[in-house]
Amino acid sequence: MSSSETKIDFLSRISSPEDFKNIPDDQMPKVAAQIREVLVDTVTRNGGHLASNLGVVEMTMAIHKVFDSPKDHIIFDVGHQSYVHKLLTGRYKNIDTLRRAGGLCGFTNRDESEHDCFGAGHSSTSLSAGLGFAISDKLSGSDAHTVVVLGDGAYTGGMIHEALNNSQKALNLIIILNENEMSISKNIGRFAQNLSRLRTRPGYFKTKRATGRFLRKIPLIGNALFNFALGIKKAFKNLLYGSNYFESMGYTYLGPIDGNDYKAVTTLLREAKRLNESVVVHIKTQKGKGYAPAEQAPDVYHGMSPCTAENSQDMTFSAAMGKRLTELAAKNDKICAITAAMCDGTGLNEFKATHSERFFDVGIAEEHALTFAAGLAANGMKPAVAVYSTFLQRGYDNIVHDIALQNLPVVIFVDRAGLNSADGATHHGIFDVSFLSHIPNMTVYTPITLDALYSSMYAAFSSDSPCAIRYPNGREDETIKKEFYSTVQAGDIFDLSCRANFDPSDDPRVIIITHGRITAEAIKASQSLHQRGIHCGIILLEMLKPYDIIAGQIADMMPESAELIVFLEEEIRAGGMGISLSDKLKKYDSFNKKKNIIMAVDDSFVKDRKPEESIFESASIDAQSIYNHIVNNL
Repeated sequence: MSSSETKIDFLSRISSPEDFKNIPDDQMPKVAAQIREVLVDTVTRNGGHLASNLGVVEMTMAIHKVFDSPKDHIIFDVGHQSYVHKLLTGRYKNIDTLRRAGGLCGFTNRDESEHDCFGAGHSSTSLSAGLGFAISDKLSGSDAHTVVVLGDGAYTGGMIHEALNNSQKALNLIIILNENEMSISKNIGRFAQNLSRLRTRPGYFKTKRATGRFLRKIPLIGNALFNFALGIKKAFKNLLYGSNYFESMGYTYLGPIDGNDYKAVTTLLREAKRLNESVVVHIKTQKGKGYAPAEQAPDVYHGMSPCTAENSQDMTFSAAMGKRLTELAAKNDKICAITAAMCDGTGLNEFKATHSERFFDVGIAEEHALTFAAGLAANGMKPAVAVYSTFLQRGYDNIVHDIALQNLPVVIFVDRAGLNSADGATHHGIFDVSFLSHIPNMTVYTPITLDALYSSMYAAFSSDSPCAIRYPNGREDETIKKEFYSTVQAGDIFDLSCRANFDPSDDPRVIIITHGRITAEAIKASQSLHQRGIHCGIILLEMLKPYDIIAGQIADMMPESAELIVFLEEEIRAGGMGISLSDKLKKYDSFNKKKNIIMAVDDSFVKDRKPEESIFESASIDAQSIYNHIVNNL
């Protein structure tokens, strides 16, 4: 193969799946090679999910060779393994914008393409949605197929099993179970592996169908002989593979096969499509396939930050939490750590290595994680649940019913709180303040420096009630640290409440009350106001709930000179800090005499933004918007 042949640009020719179908099968290795080059180049520059996408190249190519998107519905679980799908559905020309402002989403997105039939930024939703598509096609008389690409991590989520329990055999539903880490199937040995390879040969199913027809045509004993042969086959198969859960639930099961073998996957998918019934196609892929660093360390290359990101030696909030939790657990053998398949992302690797007997990864099962923690707490342990803000949404009932109602001392570490630019609307942590604020017995801390984080952890583990500690993605902001924590020595443990950057004797006309990393935008706006001759002070909240305690502290800090109070937050307005805190402040006459406004995310998911915009600008809560709003209200 010459070097010129390896450089054929197949992807630029693909404006739709039909263009891909027209590429001959003997060219597929070259197409796969180009896809992997593009994936490595794009993800190492922009950040994103590399190892999982490298593993599904051949599988995704086979899907688009066999099925007809958008007529046939292709649902990825989780949607972060859809980069190859994007390349094969006409989005190659924009692939350099992946996960950037105004660019391609890092997940499937219905607003982005007709080929993304269902958005999936959270795991284990695919089969429930797939059943919805398949049943609606059946009811409307459509012969379309629904293809659910289910990763083995997503398979640990309870929703998948709820959907399996709701399955129907007579549906054009194909579930591709992509096993790349967790061993779902038994170690079946060389003989069974050879049998699987035999089943992926093009002539296998043709011969199987012909044999069935022949047996049935034998006079008198044909049907009985066919059923007897079928029973022998099933018994032999169970001996090799074990009892098949999927067939017991009404699905036809095919596999397991090598998911990085394009021809084998194509053959099996064509047979699954021909059956016109519910089918599970079990494949095994290699994470990071074709890129040696990702093959050797798929966990490192699962979710990547851009290589151009600032190379800071400072710890992220997630890493700092994990390190301090490990240290606290060394002194207190009651402390346990729980994660829902996010050990790396939530910073718990060191805890796992150091206190393995008290570390629990429950899989993608946030609801179970929280009630499991409640059980531990009820029996005397001090459990910590580390979870992304958007994933915590799944466990709302468990927080209310199992933790708060019983007033159990569970500590919930709410990671990725606030707006998160790269991953889009599915990962904006803008709802936790609202839904945690109205839960009785709950204390909510919102540290924005590492020392404040450590202090909140000390307070939370000293409490006999449930506590939530929410913090943003990334590192502490030096601007905020300098403005509010200049007198704090590293390692100090202090009581958390409110901090002000003004002296009441300075007679500020405007007071901004805020929390989290948007405080940096408040500082910029304040500086602009000062240049205009408007003195603006800022009150930084280190904790939110109980709001009545915070309200009392703010009332004591509020200068007589203040004419306008601005509640600023990067979370949803309804039920958020601004509404909750202003309601508590109404009992103070000094507050009621002042004009107050709330700046927050106002009934929006903050989806798209222009390339030149920051995430705060897209939500109209950036420094310039704050400045304009204040000037217009004075």
